[in-house]
Amino acid sequence: MALIKYELIIYWSEDNHTFIAEAPELPGCMADGETYELAVANIKTVIEQWIETARELGRAIPEPKGRLMFA
Repeated sequence: MALIKYELIIYWSEDNHTFIAEAPELPGCMADGETYELAVANIKTVIEQWIETARELGRAIPEPKGRLMFA
């Protein structure tokens, strides 16, 4: 598994009763999991699949920018 450098947003979804993990730099790239840790593990897999699919389709893959927002 490649080192993931994209920012992740992870939150609890009361509607779905699960943790949601999003990679906002990769449009539509999100995963869920019953635990925080499982959501993180799942988003790593989805990020790899997102990048692989983009390569196969000849689409640009955004460079990780790190932290996107400041609190």
